[in-house]
Amino acid sequence: MSQDSRRPPDRPRKRDVNGWIILDKGVGMTSTHAVAAVKRGLFAKKAGHAGTLDPLASGVLPIALGEATKTVPFVMDGRKSYVFTVAWGVETNTDDAEGEIAGRSDIVPAASEVEALLPRFTGQIEQVPPRFSAIKIQGERAYDLARDGEVVELVARRVEIHRLALVAHEGNRSVLEADCGKGTYVRAIARDLGRTLGCLGHVAALRRTRVGPFTIGEAITVDELTEADVLRPVEAALSELPSVAVSRDAATRLMRGQPTILRGRDAPLAGPIYATCNGTLVAVGTIERGELVPHRVFNLGA
Repeated sequence: MSQDSRRPPDRPRKRDVNGWIILDKGVGMTSTHAVAAVKRGLFAKKAGHAGTLDPLASGVLPIALGEATKTVPFVMDGRKSYVFTVAWGVETNTDDAEGEIAGRSDIVPAASEVEALLPRFTGQIEQVPPRFSAIKIQGERAYDLARDGEVVELVARRVEIHRLALVAHEGNRSVLEADCGKGTYVRAIARDLGRTLGCLGHVAALRRTRVGPFTIGEAITVDELTEADVLRPVEAALSELPSVAVSRDAATRLMRGQPTILRGRDAPLAGPIYATCNGTLVAVGTIERGELVPHRVFNLGA
């Protein structure tokens, strides 16, 4: 056997891939593994996600590639939508089906009782995050402390739930839909509904259907990564922001991190906004005294 025949085949070189993959993550896969699968499937150099989904959950997981990673905060700040099933009668230490039983109740609420309670959990409310969450306590993740058996006391935070609706109810289970803002925990909604009803409860199934501008209708599975036209442009994350087209000279200034004067009647008066040159994303910034001040610049060949 020759030395060449024993040499392992060359691995495909990683390449610069810029844009968004809107993944429909399956149950059982961590968000980290999902990012790794997309990165490996597209031979991409750089990737990250916009909002963790627990292994138990499925649905929309936006994955940013290359220059798109600079727009992740704009997606994470957007509204999120979920469909989730609450199992009544059992509370767990994780507030979902993966945890250990922390309490039981023989009470089974009627659909009318559940529905009547939902307005109290709509709007701006105070919510205590689950003990098993990624929130940091003195530099340590809450879930790491909880797994080590430490007592985790989390402070209530103000969150906004735009819509909470009952869509199905049968036996000891209710299916609900929620539209909520950044920092809201669906597991905490289920826990608090159960406690208020006196029957206890936890999330038995969870599917995310929207993150910012990205919806489940455009999401693909890991197996569909090889198909064409699945990569969304970097600026897809910025669709809810105003935009302005700038000249090549202005684009050069922005890409150097320098502000540029915005001219014309249609120039936005406030920010944040994003700028394009010849249809290519150049920068995201704010308006200050008639100038666009860049906070993020993009190397997309404008």
